[in-house]
Amino acid sequence: MNFRLDRSQVEIQKAARDFARGEFDKDLVLELDRKGAFPRKIWEKAAQLGFIGIHYDEAFSGGGLGQLENALLAEELCRKDSGLGAALMLAGYGAECLLRCGQNNLKKKFLPPVAEGEMLSAIAFYEPGNGFALSNLETTADKDGNAWVLNGQKTYVLHGDQADFFILLARTDPHAPPDNGISMFLVEAHREGLSMETLGEKLGSRMIGAWQLRLEGVRIPADNLVGKAGKGLLQAGKFFDESRVLAAAMAVGTAQGAFDRAFDYVKQREQFNRKLVQFEITRHKLADMALKVKLARLITYETAWQSDQGKLNAEGSAMAKLYASQVAVEVADEAIQLLGGYGYMAEYEIEHFYRDAKTLEIFENNKGEQKNIVAGAVIGKIKR
Repeated sequence: MNFRLDRSQVEIQKAARDFARGEFDKDLVLELDRKGAFPRKIWEKAAQLGFIGIHYDEAFSGGGLGQLENALLAEELCRKDSGLGAALMLAGYGAECLLRCGQNNLKKKFLPPVAEGEMLSAIAFYEPGNGFALSNLETTADKDGNAWVLNGQKTYVLHGDQADFFILLARTDPHAPPDNGISMFLVEAHREGLSMETLGEKLGSRMIGAWQLRLEGVRIPADNLVGKAGKGLLQAGKFFDESRVLAAAMAVGTAQGAFDRAFDYVKQREQFNRKLVQFEITRHKLADMALKVKLARLITYETAWQSDQGKLNAEGSAMAKLYASQVAVEVADEAIQLLGGYGYMAEYEIEHFYRDAKTLEIFENNKGEQKNIVAGAVIGKIKR
């Protein structure tokens, strides 16, 4: 396996880094974080440069590249700012389901506007009280002639207020087991009977609003079925396998960004007429942080490469997401320790990175769920 990036990949890294340096103004970032506002103008510029949908087929206005290139982009943007980078990378969140499972007519209609910065998308999978247990869905979709009629509630819908369409799971056969009774649909935000309310302020990733949707007799065309009827859970599983790779890449960037800021601080700060970086305890902390970031980067790159080779599995993506998100929290926490009281101050940005790192730990299921996936693959099914 070649551990070196090729020329095109290095250029993508540089382009993303230059874009972030030019557009991620520190004062603007702090303001957006305080207000919980989506960075729409920066998102539009990112789309113009081809950063949104870089891994889409060229036929759908994408860059025709792979998950590894998308991971490189996510890492660089989140390294410059964890919250703003995540907001941009998740602007096409729901569209990923279309990319992998959707019919060509839906892809042609919805993917180009996402890649071109004209539409945002979101997923609406989770329901109040059910947590991550998608097999317990209560939202229903009933066939009525050439339409589906949807009723139910969805919660923790990221970018819910900004999204132009949602990818949603609903039960289509109440008598079938979950693997054959749940389907995936595309629901445009303007559909009558769809309403939403905010879930309030979050600890981190504040530029990505979290919303609750209510569907009361929402009618959508029969063609808005995504993939095959009754296969929604299987399709969602494939979506999660790939989206965990993106989450891992965002975590690596978040960890690296926290490390960068701590490193810059200890090189400048003095105690007892010596730079902090000259103290052995500081050097050891930096060594531990750098080691964790590198290991997280390696497992993330490997998993993204496996995805591009068609070899991705749930175990690999869960490992990458689990480890990288843990590293992001640990490195950001150590960075706060190195800065002391300044680590708590918004101006120094570390507290912002720490909050976003904690969000990534529960994004795409919490640590326990990731460990269950890994354990299931390592141990296998245990007979009672």
